[in-house]
Amino acid sequence: MTDVAIGLTGLGVLFVLIAARMQIGVALIAVSFVGLWVLKSWNVAWGSIGVIPYQFAANWVLSSIPMFLFLGFISFHTNLTSGLFRAARAWLSILPGGLAIAAIFGSAGFAAVSGSSLACSAAMGRIAVPEMMKHKYHPELATGTVAVAGTIGAMIPPSIILILYGVIAQVSVAQLFLGGISAGILTALGYVAVVLIRVKLNPDLAPLRDEPIPMAEKIRALKDTWPILSVMVGIFGGLFSGIFTPTEAGAIGAFLACIVATLRGEMTLERFMKAARETMTTTASLIIIAVGASLLTRFLVLSGAGDYMSEAIIALGANPVILLAGIILVYLVLGMFLEPIGSMLLTLPIILPVVGEAGWSLLWFGVVLTKLLEIGMITPPIGMNVFVIKGVVGDLVTTSAIFRGVLWFILMDLMVLILLSAVPQLILYLPTHFG
Repeated sequence: MTDVAIGLTGLGVLFVLIAARMQIGVALIAVSFVGLWVLKSWNVAWGSIGVIPYQFAANWVLSSIPMFLFLGFISFHTNLTSGLFRAARAWLSILPGGLAIAAIFGSAGFAAVSGSSLACSAAMGRIAVPEMMKHKYHPELATGTVAVAGTIGAMIPPSIILILYGVIAQVSVAQLFLGGISAGILTALGYVAVVLIRVKLNPDLAPLRDEPIPMAEKIRALKDTWPILSVMVGIFGGLFSGIFTPTEAGAIGAFLACIVATLRGEMTLERFMKAARETMTTTASLIIIAVGASLLTRFLVLSGAGDYMSEAIIALGANPVILLAGIILVYLVLGMFLEPIGSMLLTLPIILPVVGEAGWSLLWFGVVLTKLLEIGMITPPIGMNVFVIKGVVGDLVTTSAIFRGVLWFILMDLMVLILLSAVPQLILYLPTHFG
């Protein structure tokens, strides 16, 4: 058997193991280890296991991941973000579907400190869904809106997906953050448009409030946003002014969140420890998957299978539009079955050479890829954000009803994706002029 055949066989076995529901990180490491053993020798396989995990984990930029995760978990467990939704509700409830729109903007604000789509959905689900149900919003609109609004956490910095992509593709994380801002804002505005259009076509989906909210209450609601706004200003003010790096921003943001939570009397030892445990668990699972992806990259390079597949993809899609459409289709299909980070790390060893050969900007592709992975968070049958919302609402709304609620937003996501692909400057403008 040739080296390329061994590499392709290893990939086939990998997909079989993943389809059999083996954890992605374990499957990646097992297939890569056995593949290197068969391809080279036992010593090479063991040597790779000893060296590659250290080389990957020793990357200084990765230290920002647990810090941004800790920032998000602290903000969530100490209720730093609840004021965002209350303020948005006070000022936007007069609009058709105002509470749903408030949930979208509240999620965008939480995304700016959490970097996690799942944390974003969980936080807004607990706050916004009960409020919308109390005001007679249709369950599909209420749950669907919050499920998709959570995906903004993957776009607006700090984004864990963008950090990992930057490390692997060797692209500036700060520039990826700048590119993600415009894409995230465009996504949020698209979701708002969906709510307005749906409620305009069917006013029964979201009844208007009968009584106006007094201006004094609106002002008080704005004052409730100071905890999270102070953290956001501290992070982004220092990050984009050059005072500290993206790596340092996570630690500073987590420290600011702890200080603000303590000042508000929301910080307890129990909440701190819970946030720390969740941070360590999430970080460990991410690093295991990423190490497995690094081992897979070594296996594919040594076997020549990576170059073989990249060349085959380029030959099949000589037209850049067809090539991009094929890549988009692959990620949309993968998004139906794999969680986003696993999907990205599994495919980047094959896709990055294709992107480079096509002459595309790695920065632009990273944001487009994040958008694709974001869509996978709400597509059936996996739709992780949907199941997060299902866990929040319990038996009040069925899983199929939540999926029906997100369908309209998926159509908008595809429109935004086409726009970002057709007009790269939407992503590249901020990194080019302010990076």
